[in-house]
Amino acid sequence: MVKNLLRSEKAVSAVVGVMIILALTITSISVILLYSAPSMENMQDMASAQRAEQAFTVFDSRTSKVALGESPSQTTSFSIMDGSVSVNGDEQAYQNSQIVVVCTQLDSTSWHTNYRNNRYKWNSWEGYESEDNVTVFNSSLGSITYIQGERLIGYEGGGVWSKYPTGKAVMISPPEFHYNGETLTLPIMKIYGNEVFSGKTDVAVTVSSDNMPVVLYPDNIDRVNPLNSDKVLIYIKSEFYTAWAEYADSLTYASAETDDANQTAVVELEVLPEMGKDQLKQAFKIGSLNNTNPTPLYDFALNLEAKSSQGLNPNNYQIAATSGTKTLTYYIQKTGNDKLTIELAYEDTATNGGIENWEGANKNEDAFPINDSKEDSSATVDLLSESINMIYTSNEADFSWGPESSVSIPPDLYITKSQNQTQLLYNISQHYMKLLTMDGSVKFNIQSPGQSDPVDYSESTLNLFYDGMPGSITYLHVSRNDLSVALS
Repeated sequence: MVKNLLRSEKAVSAVVGVMIILALTITSISVILLYSAPSMENMQDMASAQRAEQAFTVFDSRTSKVALGESPSQTTSFSIMDGSVSVNGDEQAYQNSQIVVVCTQLDSTSWHTNYRNNRYKWNSWEGYESEDNVTVFNSSLGSITYIQGERLIGYEGGGVWSKYPTGKAVMISPPEFHYNGETLTLPIMKIYGNEVFSGKTDVAVTVSSDNMPVVLYPDNIDRVNPLNSDKVLIYIKSEFYTAWAEYADSLTYASAETDDANQTAVVELEVLPEMGKDQLKQAFKIGSLNNTNPTPLYDFALNLEAKSSQGLNPNNYQIAATSGTKTLTYYIQKTGNDKLTIELAYEDTATNGGIENWEGANKNEDAFPINDSKEDSSATVDLLSESINMIYTSNEADFSWGPESSVSIPPDLYITKSQNQTQLLYNISQHYMKLLTMDGSVKFNIQSPGQSDPVDYSESTLNLFYDGMPGSITYLHVSRNDLSVALS
């Protein structure tokens, strides 16, 4: 009996069981610690970043009070938690944080050459600053940033931005960039200072200003309102440029492109030329038409008065405009029955020199009558006439009357000379003018090559009214607010 008891292993099983349970517990805890520690660290980093974002939002609100003159200074406390806070307001920082505004007119030679084709690139305006009808001005921005690991949060241009390790930047609080489709108000916040503070403690950021903003536009000399330019381009060079571009795109009447190589957002705004009834000039402009309106032109008529006793007798009177590869020309000529006939040609060199030609279907009927005689003669050339029929005279089939493409817009028609197809002058002008203004405003020039001009421009008038592209800018207000920033 005793011998069997000594050989028994029943007492060992309880000890082994406890050891196995203890081993499993230790292993489980080790595995949990091994895999959860990074997640816990990431959660801690996210919480730290969120606290920093909240602190920057408060800082943004207080800084606005300083910039707008409500307070001479404001102080905000930041808990930097193993990160660092930097004031980036020196010449080196300004190289990568600045705004440039370019206002240009269609009749500046620069707009029709390299600048037009490269306008979405940083520094594309260089070399054109001295051109007539080109205005360029700029301001540095600077920033205040918080960095923890690969996460970057910053205040720049009156807004709060956040940049993730992937390089994606998002807006936390909107910048001081206000556009309502007619007026752009841009108070630029320029940061002065160059300090860095790091550690595990809190830092106080103090912003102060003399509340004396510098007005950059208008200056009531060359920079005037309403704008007399045709386009306004705003270049924003910034670490947060993608978020700047997304913010501009989110505005109802604005859009932006990005130059990734130079970390730049480019906002382009169209200026709507004046319309109504005015004295006829040998050069006039028409803004971008609303492409969602099938008939955006409401009135487009020239009331011509004779200049001399020879009367109103144009032989090769031309009204023409060019936009990029596209050119539209109206030809006016007097006939023997005291009427003005009309022809037109539309050319787009992007179609390998394709030209579409039209003329009055009936020379005697589809023309504009001349009233009175000699120096008293006059005529109204209504380019939106609904009583004049035009017939297609090109040898080649049309290229612009078709589905939506880079060279054509509806209605989808197939027109050839052999078909003797006709269209009202009203429909033709609507069609070609929408195509011509797809890339912005156009400038029409009136000329009478080969003969003296028979028109008295001091007595002649232009009736022009249309539905312009929504969001055309009319007024521009830009100021610079200098903010001194110190850490303690």
